[in-house]
Amino acid sequence: MPEAAKVSRPVRIAVLTVSDTRGAADDRSGDTLVDRLTAAGHILADRSIVKDDAEVIVARLHAWIDDPAVEVVVTTGGTGVTGRDVTPEAVERVCDKLIPGFGELFRWQSYAKIGTSTIQSRACAGVARGTYIFALPGSTGAVKDGWDGILASQLDIDHKPCNFVELMPRLEER
Repeated sequence: MPEAAKVSRPVRIAVLTVSDTRGAADDRSGDTLVDRLTAAGHILADRSIVKDDAEVIVARLHAWIDDPAVEVVVTTGGTGVTGRDVTPEAVERVCDKLIPGFGELFRWQSYAKIGTSTIQSRACAGVARGTYIFALPGSTGAVKDGWDGILASQLDIDHKPCNFVELMPRLEER
């Protein structure tokens, strides 16, 4: 990973790994996210690993959405098409607004590396009561693509012409 410039406005980010098989000792995708976000100058607000269970994912997301110390949640895992992959459904259940362009851009970017296999990804994003949620696939390559190609710039308040951080104060407007 190239040395990244530190952001001028750190964001408090929680990392959620969704997996039936990974634990703290072998959560490479979660480790990759933590390494990248902290290298960029952001703050790891919390980290958790949960099973592929929609109710458990929703509960964890609600807890972070309600926590003022968490501004952004990035998940890894559970975005595929198998029966156990329920992260997108959980994200949709908690969000007030979806951000369809995130998944579209992720798959477009991923297509250049893995071709048509990217169609199996249901990466998604949304806003829930003022908290951004970004759901990435569980592979380290997908996490790197999502962070390096999208989130690193969109979570940098100095990124122009616009970014997600500058919108944070207005996310709960009515």
